[in-house]
Amino acid sequence: MRKFGMNSVIASVAKQSLLALFLSIALIACGGDSGTSPNSEEKDSSSSIQKEESSSSSSNKKDVSSSSSQKIASSSSTPRNDVKSSSSKRSEGDPSSSSQKITSSSSVKTVSSSSVVLSSSEGSSSSKQSSSSKKVESSSSQKIVSSSSVAPASSSSKKVSSSSEYVPYDHFKCLADNWNLRDTIYKQFTDPRNGRSYYYYTAVSSKTGEKVTVMAENLNIGEMVLGENDQNDDTKIERYCYNNDTTNCDKYGGLYQWAEMMQLPSRCNTESCYKKIRRDHQGICPDGWRLFTWDDFEIIRDYNDEYGDGIKGLRSQCFHGNNASGFSLIGGGVRFENGTFKNLTDAVFWTYPQEQEYDVTLFAYSAFVSVNSDDNTGTQKNRRGEKSNGYSVRCVKIE
Repeated sequence: MRKFGMNSVIASVAKQSLLALFLSIALIACGGDSGTSPNSEEKDSSSSIQKEESSSSSSNKKDVSSSSSQKIASSSSTPRNDVKSSSSKRSEGDPSSSSQKITSSSSVKTVSSSSVVLSSSEGSSSSKQSSSSKKVESSSSQKIVSSSSVAPASSSSKKVSSSSEYVPYDHFKCLADNWNLRDTIYKQFTDPRNGRSYYYYTAVSSKTGEKVTVMAENLNIGEMVLGENDQNDDTKIERYCYNNDTTNCDKYGGLYQWAEMMQLPSRCNTESCYKKIRRDHQGICPDGWRLFTWDDFEIIRDYNDEYGDGIKGLRSQCFHGNNASGFSLIGGGVRFENGTFKNLTDAVFWTYPQEQEYDVTLFAYSAFVSVNSDDNTGTQKNRRGEKSNGYSVRCVKIE
C-alpha cells in the first residue's frame, strides 16, 4: 500500500515537470515571460549594444554613481597643461560626450598663438570624425579660426609668396600721361614664367639715333625670402620684397642681390665671377630679354629733352617726375646687407652686369636716382654698389 502511494507521488511530480517544461517552451515561443515580442527584444538588444558602444568605461561594469563621480573629479582636477592630452583623446575618437565638452572648452581657452592656424589637412581630417565629435570639433574649430583671424600675422607668415598670388597693380597710371605718350609708345609683354605683364617701350637717343627696347617697370619674379637672409638657393629665383611685404613687390618690383640678378652661384657675391659674365647677359630676365647695361642707360638718358628736365624726365609721375623719356623710374628702395630696408618711394637703385674694379669680389657697377635730385650725381658710370645688397632690375629686349 505504501509502495503504491510512492509510485503515485512520483508520477504526479513527473507530470508537473512535463507541464512546466511545456509552459516554458510556450512562453519562449511567444516572446518570453516579459510579454515582449521578438522584435522588441531585438530593439532592446540593439539599444543595449549602442549604449555599450557609447560608454567610455572598460568591459567590467561599474556603478553609475561611481563613474559619474569619477568624471566630475577628472574634469575639476585636470590642470590646464593637461589640455593637450585630453584633446588628443578626442581626436582619437573618445565618444564620451561629457569629456568632449570639457576638452573643447578648455582647449579653446588654452590654445597657444602658434597653434591657432589650422592647416587644410587638419580641417579635412576633422570632418571624418564621428557625429558626436563633429559637433564639438565644429564649435571648437570655429572659435579657433575666429581668434586666428584677428591675431596679428607674424613676419614668417609673409614668407608665403609666389607668382601665382600676384594681383596686378595699375602701373599704367604711373606712365607718361601728361606727355601723351601712354597710348602711342607703350606696348605690353607677358612673362610666361608667372603670367606677369610689363609695359615696355623703345627709347631713341636724340644725339646718336641709337635705339633700345626696355621695360618701363621693374622686374618682379621669384620666391620671396626674408630680408634677413641671403638669396643663396641656387636652384631657384629668389626675391626680396620691401619690408617682407609681397604687395610692395607687386607695385615696385623685387629687389635682388647681384649674383641672383645675374643667375650666377651665390658665392659670386663675395668673390669675382667675371669669367661667367656673358655678352647680352640674360640673368633673371625672361627669354629674349637681357639685363640693363650702362650703354642702355646712356641711350635712355639722351631722350629728346625739350624742356631741360634732365633726370626728372626719367622719373614716373608716381615718383615726382614728368616721365618725358617714358622710362618711368619708380622708388623701389633698397635692401641692405644687414637685412634692413630703406628709401622706399625716396630712391631707386640698380646694378649693371659688371663687377667694379675697386673690389671685384664685393662690388658691381651701380646707379641710383633720388626723388629730390634732378642731377646726375647717382648715375655716374664709376659708381659702385655692394653685391650683397638688394636692388631693382630692368630688362632689355634682345634685337
